[in-house]
Amino acid sequence: MAEKAQVSRTVQEYLTELERQNPVADAEERATPQEMVSTTDPDAAWAVKSGPATLAYYDNYLVDTTSRVILSVDATPARFRQEMLAARRMIEHVSQFGIRPQNLAADKAYGSGEFLAWLLERDIQPHIPVIDRQRQTRGRFTRAAFRYEPKENAYYCPEGKPLHYRGQRRSSQGDLYRSTEAQCQGCPQKKLCTAGHYRRLFVHWQEPVRQVVRALADTADYKRSQRARYKVEALFAELKQQIKLRRVPLRRLWNVAEQFHLAATAQNLKRLVCHLAQKESPELRAG
Repeated sequence: MAEKAQVSRTVQEYLTELERQNPVADAEERATPQEMVSTTDPDAAWAVKSGPATLAYYDNYLVDTTSRVILSVDATPARFRQEMLAARRMIEHVSQFGIRPQNLAADKAYGSGEFLAWLLERDIQPHIPVIDRQRQTRGRFTRAAFRYEPKENAYYCPEGKPLHYRGQRRSSQGDLYRSTEAQCQGCPQKKLCTAGHYRRLFVHWQEPVRQVVRALADTADYKRSQRARYKVEALFAELKQQIKLRRVPLRRLWNVAEQFHLAATAQNLKRLVCHLAQKESPELRAG
């Protein structure tokens, strides 16, 4: 009867108790509330990364691209922000063993200003494309076309009209500037600037960091790191096609993490066998 009473709770009551028993030290690592929560696996999250939406987890790897050895594994619910948090945890984890990467290559999902700043603070060069929605302007003026006046805290458009500061956008980590409808009405370059009644300009708080990372994109090291990323993708292909871990048979985050770690161990053992075979083959031929 006691066991029956324990499981006869709503999902929200269960999650509240779980959070109380496992407090999160960093507020930013708290899970984003979902509209739909699985009654059998509340740790999973809806994912639409590829194919139809489904409850899923992310398997995150930190890989030494030279040896293709998986240095760290982190299982997370399938949420966009969790990938960057997992990368931070894995880098901090390997640093305990004296492993300090000089650069980190990843796809654009990791290109937020906040994460890029975190890497630069630790002398890790981010070889990562910067997330920059300001450049997705469909051929219209980008932020580079606007001149900033620090004394006024305002940007001036190519026609010399000011976009004044309108406040912070904490959720997006930046400041908003915009013109007025009267300023834009009748402007000869309006079609090249905005399809709206006025122009908005968003400036990320980590814009100096983003500029530094953009400059890295032209370096040989950056291009070499991006080419080497295929080795990481090959490991995930191996995970799905050869190890057959397309679906996890167990539920809950700790069980999923165990499955991911076991799979990564199997992949590393394969790399070790290949490494040992390469070392022993000259001796075998000599004999």
